[in-house]
Amino acid sequence: MFLRFTSRTNADGAVVRYVALAHNRRVDGQIKPDVLMNLGREDQVDVAGLQRLAASIGRHFGGDEPAGAAPAGAAARAASLEVIDVRTIGATWLLDALWRRLDVGAAVRAATGARRFTAGLERALFALVAHRAVAPMSGLPAAEWVREEAAVPGLSTMDDEHVRRAMDLLVGADTQARVQESLSLAGTDRLDPLFFDTIQFACDDGEQIVIGLAVTKEGIPVRCWCWPGGAGDDAVPAEVRDDLLDRHPGRVITVVERAFSGADDLAGLRRAGEHYIAGMRMSDGNRLVAAVLSRPGRYRHVRDDLRVREVRLDGQDARFVVCHDLDQAQHDRRERDEAIVHLQTELTRIADQHARDEAARVRAECTLRAHPTLGRWLIRLPDGRLKVDLAKARAEARLDGKHLIATSDPHISAEDVALGYKNLLEARDLKAWLLPGAAARRSGQRIRAHVLIWWLALLLIRVAEHSSGQPWRTINRQLGRVAQVTLTGPAGTVTQTTPLGPEQAAIYRALTIQPPARVTASAPGRRGARGRSR
Repeated sequence: MFLRFTSRTNADGAVVRYVALAHNRRVDGQIKPDVLMNLGREDQVDVAGLQRLAASIGRHFGGDEPAGAAPAGAAARAASLEVIDVRTIGATWLLDALWRRLDVGAAVRAATGARRFTAGLERALFALVAHRAVAPMSGLPAAEWVREEAAVPGLSTMDDEHVRRAMDLLVGADTQARVQESLSLAGTDRLDPLFFDTIQFACDDGEQIVIGLAVTKEGIPVRCWCWPGGAGDDAVPAEVRDDLLDRHPGRVITVVERAFSGADDLAGLRRAGEHYIAGMRMSDGNRLVAAVLSRPGRYRHVRDDLRVREVRLDGQDARFVVCHDLDQAQHDRRERDEAIVHLQTELTRIADQHARDEAARVRAECTLRAHPTLGRWLIRLPDGRLKVDLAKARAEARLDGKHLIATSDPHISAEDVALGYKNLLEARDLKAWLLPGAAARRSGQRIRAHVLIWWLALLLIRVAEHSSGQPWRTINRQLGRVAQVTLTGPAGTVTQTTPLGPEQAAIYRALTIQPPARVTASAPGRRGARGRSR
């Protein structure tokens, strides 16, 4: 007899497992399981009762073990188990499910030919992408991360040769962006409008490159580009439009950062014949910004804690959208309040500590005023003493969580303006997070491979965020607590996954992904081969 586990998927995507007591019987020459008793849902089974039943069976039929010695014998057997390997599996398991759902392997295979793209190379390529998404700041190369840290489905080990071959194959497959084009429609069906952004990146060998990214308003990446650092700004959007409009007719809107704050900068963008979305500086005394903010109007809710209102000014071709992020407003207010309390405490401490040494007091206050972030809150009084500028604090409080966006597109909605700008800024942050650990240490000839790996990682991350409603950092942190543990003992070797908490289970359920099985491998009578204990 044995415990038999079955599962079914509910209409909401939740996976429910059931336990039954069963035994095998022979029917027409074949072995079939016969259920003796249904024990119910796995999460509602009386595990303690089953353990007592097993102990009772051991006491009555164990032979050599005297009555009352079963608990001690069980403890002794448990003590003989040795943990030989522990690896994180939660996030790699989720990414692998999304990888298969989007048919990334099939897209690469179609672009390269089945004979070149073996199963081993497909797994190595996925491992490179998963490493960028899960552990970009770990400091470990991808091959070592696979060997020592992570449980990658279908891949037990990887070396530098696997890495080199997988990267070369990906670059060759995407020469004409065939891989990206086949995946862009798999990730989303809403490709109008598309938002385009660029970022300059420096390699360790001094070579400068420009990375371009086109995303949907939900932030799903559609296409990336890689140009030499000297590529002209006017030529880049034209090439992007030509590449995109051949396959995705619609609007391509260039997004620029807050460095473009003046009317001359915005007019320069329009001379290229492209529409733009430009962030504008809020606190630099710009008269255009002051005029926009002084106009009254009601905010409209966009999503979560983001709301917007549109402003039009006489004599201006651009439309202006004031965005108010309530979460960011709370963050800004908390940071400012903490900074002011810290400054007031420091000024009191300096005054008390150097009451009799004016020169020491002046040096300490000068050091405080030179602080790169705290110094802006200080003003000097006529007598030379420093004071917290509360008037400035009150003025900036009116801007908490707000940013101003200008656009030349007369048709795009204010909501799409806000979402497109926000998602590309978040993607820019992910560029800084996902790229430097891999690309900055290598010469320019490998940069395109790393950019494509980053693009694939960003695609999986955005799909996970969009489906779960949670940021990737939260998903990665929660699923990073799910581990795969390999134990060995006299009876053999078993690999088991740690139980899911409610947060981890909710993430898998939101993405309709079945979590890793509790017992993933069992090898009676031999020790595990993965072989690194912690």
